[in-house]
Amino acid sequence: MATSKRVLIAEDSSVIQNLAKKILEFQNYDITAVKNGEQVMQILDREDFSILLLDINMPVMDGMECVQKVRALPNAAKASVPIVAITGNARNYTEEEFKAAGFNDVLVKPLNFDRLVEVVNQLTDK
Repeated sequence: MATSKRVLIAEDSSVIQNLAKKILEFQNYDITAVKNGEQVMQILDREDFSILLLDINMPVMDGMECVQKVRALPNAAKASVPIVAITGNARNYTEEEFKAAGFNDVLVKPLNFDRLVEVVNQLTDK
């Protein structure tokens, strides 16, 4: 694997996407950003990532549907990639529901960027 860790951010808010991208690039991560879960599935077909950050509420395919599709991939390495939920509506789901869906962790909006870096570092250092 390349020396820099690759992060795929799926977030339909350009503001959040750009902030997360800048903060993680500052931490020497290689960032790819898309707007929905369908784009995640298309890019995962061609590329490998160290971690996925998925917004729960996105157009076309939301984070809950996307995490289940990723976990069902025939490629075991891609299916087991760490995935973090990003949500503005944490009350809509319990932590157990996020875990059951296949997420490794959850970040609640407004994003705490120190926590974002901490979670990404933890999950990509394994």
